[in-house]
Amino acid sequence: MEPLVRAFAERGDLAHLALLLWALAASAACWRALQALSQASSRLDDFIRELARFNAHYGDDM
Repeated sequence: MEPLVRAFAERGDLAHLALLLWALAASAACWRALQALSQASSRLDDFIRELARFNAHYGDDM
């Protein structure tokens, strides 16, 4: 990482380096949010499936 930072600093492209780091951080945050959303959707799907099984098993008795 040090040679990369030195190359940017020598050419005076620190703003580009900052923009690159910001874009990488934003992309990582977006990826984590999508993973969390996917996991939440999976848990909701599991809950709905179990609720349907419960209703199918006990729904006729009520």
